[in-house]
Amino acid sequence: MTADMKSQKIAFIGGGNMAGAIISGLVAKGFEKKQITVAEPWEVNRTKMSEFGVNVTTDNIEAATGSSIIILAVKPQVAKSVCNELGQKAFTSDDALPLLVSIAAGITMSSLKQWSTTSSGKSPPVVRVMPNTPALLGEGASGVYAGSDVSKAQKEQVTALLQSVSRSLEWVDREELLDAVTAVSGSGPAYFFAMVEHMIASGVKLGLSEEQATKLASQTCLGAGKMLVEASDSPSQLRKNVTSPNGTTQAALESFEASDFASIVDKAVKAASDRAEQLGSELGKQ
Repeated sequence: MTADMKSQKIAFIGGGNMAGAIISGLVAKGFEKKQITVAEPWEVNRTKMSEFGVNVTTDNIEAATGSSIIILAVKPQVAKSVCNELGQKAFTSDDALPLLVSIAAGITMSSLKQWSTTSSGKSPPVVRVMPNTPALLGEGASGVYAGSDVSKAQKEQVTALLQSVSRSLEWVDREELLDAVTAVSGSGPAYFFAMVEHMIASGVKLGLSEEQATKLASQTCLGAGKMLVEASDSPSQLRKNVTSPNGTTQAALESFEASDFASIVDKAVKAASDRAEQLGSELGKQ
């Protein structure tokens, strides 16, 4: 982590699991704990955050004042009221508005800027992030989009921030692509969980105990994922490497094809993307 990043004062508005994951990653990389303040209304979450050694408060304005980076880590339903509060009470110096980094799912750039506009009509630079839950283990994948007023230095700060929890970090050049990121990686862990869930059920039907099937299927998912990340071969080639002619794997894959597996996956990912777009529109109208 660069010296420039370590010198920043960071405020987290919201102290849930994702905020905790990012803070844990920052602290592990040597970020100064006392440079971080978390505003969180729930005592149980404040207690968890205080265990990292960071500052905690119930006051959003107290946390945000003087911070150069504010991470909006609240539920989408309360994002508008929080941004309104920040714009009217925390962003008092229009000459140096802080960078607003939103990990609130579905809230569009235009809504974030509109809601956080100051009394003089200015709004902070905004970066939207779509992380996923493996970030809780430091194995996240994140999609990121920056507004045109975000500087190169600020983008580098966001990259350093997210690399503390994300193994894959992809900047996209169009905001609507965050819906695709949501569909592929944001919602993606659930697809794998569902696949393993069904593999376990199938294994039990074939005579394995639930414990045996769970261990075998879970480790297979982990091992296959590691091969995807670390191998130089494409997913297609990795699949071919495992598939012996007229063997067991080929039989299973042919069954997938007969059920139009490719179309099933395509429809599922498209449904997630469409719903992400719809949620953004609905939340923006609140």
